[in-house]
Amino acid sequence: MLVYQDLLTDDELLSDSFPYKEIQNGILWEVEGKWVVQGAVEVNIGANPSAEGADEDEGVDDKAAKVVDIVDTFRLQEQPPFDKKNFITFMKRYIKNLTAKLEPEKADEFKKNIEGATKFLLSKLSDLQFFVGESMHDDGGLVFAYYKEGATDPTFLYFAHGLKEVKC
Repeated sequence: MLVYQDLLTDDELLSDSFPYKEIQNGILWEVEGKWVVQGAVEVNIGANPSAEGADEDEGVDDKAAKVVDIVDTFRLQEQPPFDKKNFITFMKRYIKNLTAKLEPEKADEFKKNIEGATKFLLSKLSDLQFFVGESMHDDGGLVFAYYKEGATDPTFLYFAHGLKEVKC
């Protein structure tokens, strides 16, 4: 199994069990998330509770919760939304920090294509949710989520160059 960690914080953000598609010249990875019910386990022992006078609500697990699989699996922490000015400030700092960690050819590729990816994200800014890894480190990468038109499950966006592959 492969796990993808944030290059700046080592937080686990994704694994190969969630397939991705490269967009924006390979700068962003697009990953489909799913809403799942967590904690709800229905055990059917073959009895007929209504025939035995049991309450219809008996056995309902009130601890069941709907969560997004990626957010839950990697313990992503949602952050407040950015306005345009704060987002651009974040991106400038992130580009500087990440470029310093990349090998020269990767850094050149990243710098060449990051402007288009940033414009793409800015065009969706009001629709985006922002997540950081479990450590909640300020200088780490962001994971973005939004709902495509008509979708009921969120789509996540990751900076490909900000991830490192770790074999588990």
